[in-house]
Formats: sequence, C-alpha cells, structure tokens
Amino acid sequence: MGFISAEWIDHILASYGYAAIALIVMLESAGIPLPGETTLVSAAVYAGTRHVLDIELVIAAAATGAIVGDNIGYWAGRQFGDAVLSRWGHLIGLDARKRALGRYLFARHGGKIVFFGRFVALLRALAALLAGVNGLPPLKFVIYNAAGGIVWATVFGLGGYLLGETIHRIAGPIGWAALAVALMFAVVFWRYYKHHEERLLAQAEFAMAAFEGRRRNASDS
Repeated sequence: MGFISAEWIDHILASYGYAAIALIVMLESAGIPLPGETTLVSAAVYAGTRHVLDIELVIAAAATGAIVGDNIGYWAGRQFGDAVLSRWGHLIGLDARKRALGRYLFARHGGKIVFFGRFVALLRALAALLAGVNGLPPLKFVIYNAAGGIVWATVFGLGGYLLGETIHRIAGPIGWAALAVALMFAVVFWRYYKHHEERLLAQAEFAMAAFEGRRRNASDS
C-alpha cells in the first residue's frame, strides 16, 4: 500500500500494539485495502529486535484479525452477493450460467482458494468475499479460513521475528510472485474455459442442479 508509510505503521504499532495488528489485518481481510501483511511483519520485527511486543501475541493478534475479517467478508458475500449479481451481474458478463460455474468451482476447489488466497497479494482481501458469493459451505469455509489465517500469521510472524528487517525484502516479493503465479493460472484457465465454455457451463449446471435436488430431498425426509 503505497499511500501508507512505514512511519505511520510504526506509530500505530507503538501506540496501540496488538489491537492495531488485529484491527488492520481484520479490515484488510474484510476487503478494505490496508497493509495487513506489512503490519504483521513490522510487528514481528519489533518483537525480535526491540522486545516491546511478544511474538506469540503478535501471531495470535494477526491470526485473530485474519479469521474475523475473512468471516465478515464471507458473510457479506453470502448475504448480499447473489442478490447483487442477479441484478447487476449481466453488466460485467456474469449471467446465471456463469454464476453457476463459479459456484461449481468453489464447491470443488473453494477450500484451497480460501487457504492459499491468504498468501497471495490482493487475493487476500477478496478470497473470503468470493467464497461467500459462490456459496462455499460455512463449515468448510471456517475450517480452511482458520487454517490459512493461523499458518499465514505463524509463517510471516516467525519470519519477521527471526530474520528482522530482512523479511521486508522477502515478504513483499513473495506475495507479488504468488500473485503473478495466480494471474498466470487465471490466464491459462480463461483460455481453457473459452475453448470449452459450453461444455463447462453445462457440466456446472448439471452438477449444481443435482446438488440442489439432493438438498431438497434431504430437507423433505
């Protein structure tokens, strides 16, 4: 986040400590563009070099913020996403069939998207919202979200604590490299999708119709 300086982060950490870590990470995870990962790494460096913060509490605060923020984004997407897309989705090319494909993909791979999205720049703020919009089951989301938040906070927290300022030169490139890989995968998938569009849409419609049928049968029995 270029519009937020390292000095601002230092001031916030010095003034509010663990609460600042949890709040900034939570807001980023809920979809607001704030430097959650940079805040975590800076706090971990503080804990390792200045000993004004405890690394265990830094990791706990970041993991808590990540999990809570992702849940806010998930439930917002789950409550409002389908209605918004049903009304306005056609403006960006998301008709009912393509929304069904999104739900189908999240039904098959949503857990992996939520877990690994935590480590990808930009996707970190969107994965939970997309999971909610595409109807990833709540229990599955909670499990993969908690696992991703805890592993992410532990990896970058311990990295900052053990490596000091060096982690700043590593963490950013890792996140952007992961984003580059994700974008390359998205391009490959898009080309594959356009080449097999009708078959994939029909497959998604069939799978989701079968799922809805099983769910209705289960509720009636």
